[in-house]
Amino acid sequence: MSKVQVSNEQTNSVQVQDVIIANQALKEVLNKTPLQYNEVLSNRYECNVYLKREDLQIVRSFKIRGAYNLIQGLTQVERERGVVCASAGNHAQGVALSCKLLKIYGKIFMPTTTPRQKITQVNRYGGPFVEVILTGDTFDDSFKRAKSYCDEHEMSFIHPFDDYRTVVGQATLGLEIMNEMDEPIDYVFAGIGGGGLISGVGSYLKSISPATKIIGVEPTGAPGMKESLARDQVVVLDTIDTFVDGAAVKKVGQLNFEICKEVLDDIVLVPEGKACTTILELYNENAIVVEPAGSLAVAALDLYRDQIKGKTVVCIISGGNNDIERMQEIKERSMIYEGLKHYFIVNFPQRAGALREFLDDVLGPNDDITRFEYTKKNNKENGPALVGIELKYKEDYEPLVERLNKKGFHYVEINKDPDLFNLLI
Repeated sequence: MSKVQVSNEQTNSVQVQDVIIANQALKEVLNKTPLQYNEVLSNRYECNVYLKREDLQIVRSFKIRGAYNLIQGLTQVERERGVVCASAGNHAQGVALSCKLLKIYGKIFMPTTTPRQKITQVNRYGGPFVEVILTGDTFDDSFKRAKSYCDEHEMSFIHPFDDYRTVVGQATLGLEIMNEMDEPIDYVFAGIGGGGLISGVGSYLKSISPATKIIGVEPTGAPGMKESLARDQVVVLDTIDTFVDGAAVKKVGQLNFEICKEVLDDIVLVPEGKACTTILELYNENAIVVEPAGSLAVAALDLYRDQIKGKTVVCIISGGNNDIERMQEIKERSMIYEGLKHYFIVNFPQRAGALREFLDDVLGPNDDITRFEYTKKNNKENGPALVGIELKYKEDYEPLVERLNKKGFHYVEINKDPDLFNLLI
């Protein structure tokens, strides 16, 4: 079995020969995921859109590449001591499968917020060779605990992104893209969490095709790489939105940051609600199941609509580990982002027939109440109520608010109050 003979050194690019060697080693374990022309997206954006389908990878994400490449290069002594990793899900699955294939024992630390489906998958892929330890609310919390455990027991830490060997493994995805495309690529869009994927793929593609523009995509609630590049140093975000769990990282990798400074042409931020809309569209229009982080590259196309017209574009679908139990929340977030769902605290006037008046005179012909509950246990009819309203068209919102004001209803728009929204919705 070939091994990449490279230390965890700091460098501003991956070496092409290292990617070729890693690709040979990974052929034994990877699915060769397709690079598919997508007619729906191509017509929508008037360009040629290709999807690199890492959601069809053996662990349903690209993470097996970096994890296996790093672990298979360990010395025999390091293998005997075992490995440790921290992950929000996909990297854990890659490490788990690598441990089973290489018969190496591993401890896998995951945030308590990790979807159940990903935890189940980790145990399934790793079998008796791995133990899952849930700790902390975010990846960064799990990371600290994992590093501490690793140091205490002198085990090898399998970093999800900030390790040259991990980056080289992820770069094999770029090698496959270049091998499968017969025409020049104008743009490549890829999501960013810690930066392992974009730094690996971007570095390799720039070495082979310097004219290709590399566009990184982060969720609005976790813009770690964008903030770091803006300040020219790795920063630690105070808070993050953990919804896009595969990209919800407070601190990007130092190595990844250095590489991204050299290879990224731009970073765009995608609102979490927009990611949800993209998840639903990919499923409804293409029967493609993606997780929130896996939707980022496609979601960013709207922001680049003018630039990509007439161009050849590749979007990396980084993963498809989506828990079916999250679909209701995904639909809800999408509708709120699209302006189709609104929540209010409505204080009904203390007069007979106020509720009937609300239903008859405030709601429009296409408006539906999807949630209604009084906030007081006693004296319900005269107390405030939480009201969820679903619109057929977002343009119906302003007329709805006008009717509320005209009829004298006192209300609070929960959608515009993040603290109240998180508390009640």
